[in-house]
Amino acid sequence: MAAPLTRRSWLCHDEVERERVVDMERRLKPVRAAAFAILAGALIVTAPWVGWWTLLPLALAVAGFAAADRAVARSSRPELPIAAAWVLSQVAIAVSIAVSGGPTSPAVSWLAIPVVTLGARFTIRGVAAGVILTVALMLAVTIGVDPAAVADQPARTIAPLALLAATAVLSTALMRSDLEHRSESVLDGLTGMLNRRSLTTRVVELEQQALLTRRPIGVVLADVDRFKTVNDEHGHRVGDAVLVDVAYTLRKELRAFDLAYRLGGEEFLVLLPGADLDATAEVADRLRLAIELTPAGGRRVTMSFGAASSGDEPFAYEPLFAAADAALYEAKRKGRNRVARAGDENAPAAD
Repeated sequence: MAAPLTRRSWLCHDEVERERVVDMERRLKPVRAAAFAILAGALIVTAPWVGWWTLLPLALAVAGFAAADRAVARSSRPELPIAAAWVLSQVAIAVSIAVSGGPTSPAVSWLAIPVVTLGARFTIRGVAAGVILTVALMLAVTIGVDPAAVADQPARTIAPLALLAATAVLSTALMRSDLEHRSESVLDGLTGMLNRRSLTTRVVELEQQALLTRRPIGVVLADVDRFKTVNDEHGHRVGDAVLVDVAYTLRKELRAFDLAYRLGGEEFLVLLPGADLDATAEVADRLRLAIELTPAGGRRVTMSFGAASSGDEPFAYEPLFAAADAALYEAKRKGRNRVARAGDENAPAAD
């Protein structure tokens, strides 16, 4: 299994931000493909005037995002390959502009297109860095390539710069507003984890993905042991602190593309794309040990886990959830702080 996500980066301060970056990258992928197709069509139509070689930088940008998609699944900080691919796309567009006329190229304004996606992926500092880089590239391919042409027609640089600034401001404001409303509906207000509403959408996506990839999907259902006792003896404030710390520990032990949900109360769910039953149980036991060794709300708590996987069968969430739920009940029955596997009710549970 991949290493746990434990380190911050300049672009992501915590695992919630990292989950959002990965989720938005997945959502932007088909839209990005459509945008590349539109740009490629424009370059093909104008090729008799500007040359066919202008397609080469665009192909480089496409290859960069394809490499980033592969790297995201393996990286403990997936926001870095995503950002690198974005930078590569801007450089590719800048190269196309530079070799097709610099400030006289009709493609100067194209540098504003990738800026639209910055607010969807990154925080304000990421947006600011992307805008600064884009301004530098725009100045390089206009003033740097043909300063005389810019001096003769300053609007060739001023107009694209104004378009860039306006695009950045408007897209960031709109995206922030959308994120706030969407976060309220799909994120748990206490722990910041995804909630039941977001699970519904993700399950449909996973069912379609499993049909295409024919890879198994693991389900881990977890429950804080004797949580009612914590609330009764120490109060709901301490109970909430326990849940917040438990949620953080669970998230940091998972891979970038694993998804963790708070179903309600002290119950949590983890979806593991590509995990068979052995791998699912292994992840569950790693989570169990991390919870046992990490204080939550200033107290030692434990969790019980039920593990199930679709294996070679098509992924169907409801029966798989029921199997994980039955395994969780078995883990509780056998003494708590352990992992039980679906279908192994008569076998000793991992402790």
